[in-house]
Amino acid sequence: MSETGKNISIIDSGLTVDGTISCQGELIVKGTIKGQLDGETVVIAEEGAIYAETKVDRITIGGTFEGNLKVARDLTILATGKCGGTVACHDMTFEAGGRLNADVTCVSAGRSSGGGGLFKKLVKASG
Repeated sequence: MSETGKNISIIDSGLTVDGTISCQGELIVKGTIKGQLDGETVVIAEEGAIYAETKVDRITIGGTFEGNLKVARDLTILATGKCGGTVACHDMTFEAGGRLNADVTCVSAGRSSGGGGLFKKLVKASG
């Protein structure tokens, strides 16, 4: 896959999108998304927020996420990030200071002949 053809979309600060977004490539969120989001790679900047039913391959949270989050690969919560709701992800990384207040399910890449891999309850954080 060539990096020169990579799609980058930006929801800039001051912009609120209320509805359904489906995107390929990287989506950088400096504004606000409400509703439903399906995408590949999402980056929520420190000033950004997503309040949505979200399905992505990768997400980095530096701002606010609240909702139902399904991540096929990597979830990263930065020191400025806040994540709440329900989360299902494969790998999770935290920076010191990041906040997680969610029901979290770790989805391991199971090698069983049945589909879907193995779901395992990992964390229920509050406060």
